[in-house]
Amino acid sequence: MEIQRASCLKWRFTCVFLIGALCSIGSIWLSSQSRSVAPETVPYELDDAHFHLTNYIQEGTDIHDFLKIMGTKVGRVALFGIPLQQQWSFRVDGNRAPTYYLNSDAPLYYYSFTDAWIAMAFKSLSRDEQAHFDPMITGFNPTDMYAVDHIRRVLQTFPGVFSGIGEFTIHKEFVSSKISGEVASLEDHALDRILDFAGDVGLVVIIHNDIDTPFSPNQSDTGSDQPIPQPAYLSQVQALIKRHPKTTIIWAHTGVGRVIHPLKGHAAILESMLKDPTFANLNFDISWTEVAKYIVATPESTQIAAALINHYPDRFLFGTDEVAPHDQEKYLRIYSMYAPLFRLLNEGASEKLRLKNYERIFDQARVKVRSWEKTQGYTVQANRR
Repeated sequence: MEIQRASCLKWRFTCVFLIGALCSIGSIWLSSQSRSVAPETVPYELDDAHFHLTNYIQEGTDIHDFLKIMGTKVGRVALFGIPLQQQWSFRVDGNRAPTYYLNSDAPLYYYSFTDAWIAMAFKSLSRDEQAHFDPMITGFNPTDMYAVDHIRRVLQTFPGVFSGIGEFTIHKEFVSSKISGEVASLEDHALDRILDFAGDVGLVVIIHNDIDTPFSPNQSDTGSDQPIPQPAYLSQVQALIKRHPKTTIIWAHTGVGRVIHPLKGHAAILESMLKDPTFANLNFDISWTEVAKYIVATPESTQIAAALINHYPDRFLFGTDEVAPHDQEKYLRIYSMYAPLFRLLNEGASEKLRLKNYERIFDQARVKVRSWEKTQGYTVQANRR
């Protein structure tokens, strides 16, 4: 009898203990879920395919503060610094420290430490916070045959972090001529080596290359019906993309810049590539307020851009191209500028431009790059947060 009573008491105690343990585990799980929400579980308005956390003197916004700036509007961001450092030459500028490449006649130089800085900022986040970002490698010289070795070492040192390379520059108004050393070229074997490697690994490539030279007489308003001229760099860009069909390429700003106006028939040039299957790996981002001002300049120019995106909704990505913003209003000013464009897009095209194309391209990159890192034996250390 005593044995039965003891056994019964032991069973009751065990049940109470198990129920309490399960309740505790459930409470912990619910608490952890409430602390951070994965990007896909929130109805964000946009993803940002083009964002610089730091500026031309490698200063910027703390990544934890930037998460707050993103708020509930921005789900994911392609995160990079700027691969170029503005030199502070006392001989040129005295005690006036330049912070932008147009502030000084002193040269720019490649700054490789930017990749370590971005990686460490990313690694300072919790795992759930990291899900909002796709860091990119930028700190390499595209004229250097050893650039691939730099990219490989970054992946080896920071496995589990990076999803692509870029934004990096070949031809850019007022920038290319300021960079110390050799002038970058679309026909350089070093660039081919970089894009081959990116294709093998699965890295997304964001490349800045102006479609034409500054102040070209061929440039005019987007809506012009004049015959399409031959811009200075178009054929070289096209040849580069065709040489690397396995590499996912995002052509930043559709080739437009501060003084690189949309060419006559600019939309027709883009469409000729979009409908050509040999450019199936090519995408465009419409980042930078300097680009937005051309697209929304007139009702006609906005309509032309909207028609192109509606017809090829899988090939365009939204981006801000903001540099180290301090508040959401500045960060999303281009999003506000594009309101006339968004109004002309059909629902599916708008969603793909703002969200779905980013998610598809960078989700694929995450899987491919992580798989490649695993084959190389690059080990991801567990995040302790």
